[in-house]
Amino acid sequence: MRRINGSVEVEDRDCLAAEEPLEIRVEGQSVAVVMRTPGEDRELAAGFLFAERVITDGRQIRALDTVDEDAVVVELEPVANAALETARRPFVTSGACGVCGRTDLTALLAVPDGARSEGSPRLEIEVVHRLPAALRAAQATFARTGGLHGAGLFTPAGATLAAAEDVGRHNAVDKLIGSFILRQRLPDPDSVLVVSGRASFELVQKAAVAGIAVMVAVGAPSSLAVEIARGAGMTLLGFVRDGGFNIYCGAERVATARPGPIDAATEGSPHVRYA
Repeated sequence: MRRINGSVEVEDRDCLAAEEPLEIRVEGQSVAVVMRTPGEDRELAAGFLFAERVITDGRQIRALDTVDEDAVVVELEPVANAALETARRPFVTSGACGVCGRTDLTALLAVPDGARSEGSPRLEIEVVHRLPAALRAAQATFARTGGLHGAGLFTPAGATLAAAEDVGRHNAVDKLIGSFILRQRLPDPDSVLVVSGRASFELVQKAAVAGIAVMVAVGAPSSLAVEIARGAGMTLLGFVRDGGFNIYCGAERVATARPGPIDAATEGSPHVRYA
């Protein structure tokens, strides 16, 4: 590649984040082809099937193996096979899309039974401020390429429990949660999910299905993300950067300073929803 710095041009080499297709096959059927960063493919497949509600427990996976580095083959218990059709994707899912190709969104948007968060972690403000940097410290490949999203799970005190990276933010969350599913357990409901970008609805949905109580995003949440988080009894923080953050729901879990006045919302674009 050629690197331009001001008016100076030099030939150089750069490290790029890998992006390749992965086919997820269940019981001999192709369920989805996802564009992902190779690595932790078994975790990705397990997290994907859990978030899509094909499985509700890691014990429903009979076998899970990688094939030729571009496919994961899964065998499930009979109870999980009935949910396969709604999870099937008729075309390739890009690294930017978590639900592209899904034929039915109704079930996905609903808060599942048992997913309402019962966790009650108490977060101190100074811990919240530290979380984005703690996630960045766990992103070894991002440090080399600058081209990956990150998702990390932390204790209420800010200790790192697990982290994952991928070109797709939804893949990173699937890899993270899938690592617990393969150990036949779920994340502690008192744990805190931190994502490196915005809080889109599919990321909040994945956290809700896993029973995670708190989600922290470096970027903005969407209106549907806030709606799902409220319905699931979660705490959702956005714009956690530059010494500040917004609490969109579940403020009772954050030990905040004394509240100040709130500016009244003004009329805006029809594309905007007020929290």
